[in-house]
Amino acid sequence: MAPPATGSSIGREGWSVWSTSVTVAVDPPAALDAAADLLRREISYFDRACNRFRPDSEVSRFNRAGGTEGPASPLFMEALTSALRAARLTGGAVDPTVGRSLLVLGYDRDYNEVRRRSSSLPLVGEPAPAPGWRGIEMDQQNGLVAVPAGVILDLGATAKALCADRAARAIASELGVGVVVDIGGDLAVSGPPPAGGWQVAVCEDSGSEVEDEQCSVSVWDGGLASSGTSVRRWARGGAELHHIVDPTTGWPASVVWRMVTVAAASCVDANAASTAAIVWGADAPFRLAQLGLPARFVGSSGRVIEVGGWPSPGMESALAMSGGARS
Repeated sequence: MAPPATGSSIGREGWSVWSTSVTVAVDPPAALDAAADLLRREISYFDRACNRFRPDSEVSRFNRAGGTEGPASPLFMEALTSALRAARLTGGAVDPTVGRSLLVLGYDRDYNEVRRRSSSLPLVGEPAPAPGWRGIEMDQQNGLVAVPAGVILDLGATAKALCADRAARAIASELGVGVVVDIGGDLAVSGPPPAGGWQVAVCEDSGSEVEDEQCSVSVWDGGLASSGTSVRRWARGGAELHHIVDPTTGWPASVVWRMVTVAAASCVDANAASTAAIVWGADAPFRLAQLGLPARFVGSSGRVIEVGGWPSPGMESALAMSGGARS
């Protein structure tokens, strides 16, 4: 998604982190500097807790612990709880234990570095099914976590969305403003929206300008997330790869959908649904329609399918007006 357009009553700032674009937009604009500082603060917290490319992060510590139980910060507990909840709600389609397959596929460092590396490099092993999220042990009362020996956690699918949700809530609460936080296509809304809602352009590349939009929607609250297979790609072992792994195989999910965008009550829920839809493939429109989630699918051929009340072209405001962002 591209961030909301800037109007006379909206302030907007953007930058890059985690090899993706970040945008915060606020109404009124006088709160922009403070809002950007709060978002940077939240991002730094998540970077120390959940970035598997940082050897000093909490997730890296648990990945090296060899199954030994250890203390976790409240933020890491929240991030891991969100990841396990997403795994449960999606029947394992979004599984945080796919980390070893991502390493085998060459996604072993920040994406910009992965993309720059030679495409002639081989795979460093054979991808295998994820060990399974049920093996993760959490003691909520005492703040303890145990990751089975040999399991590599990757919280990227849900932690980025959780960061957007938490930052949006903090900005709205502390500054008393309406806000949109967009981190790489994971968008969270909080506080009073501007007249007509937040106008959001849906694009395949989260760093795109609004001119590249495929459609636009008005969002009043909740979350909106896009997952795709056409942007975050690289080559290894003579194969074209992307970053959404099917936990049942350990390989990138078959490319049925180029992009899936979902609206839900939170960015975390929207992200879990859009990521799972890529893994579910052809069954995904039916599954999300059954859940009542507004969703837009772009097939590998460019064909567009809309379900769950996603607005048809010419009805851009219908999503928010129908309460789709809250469902």
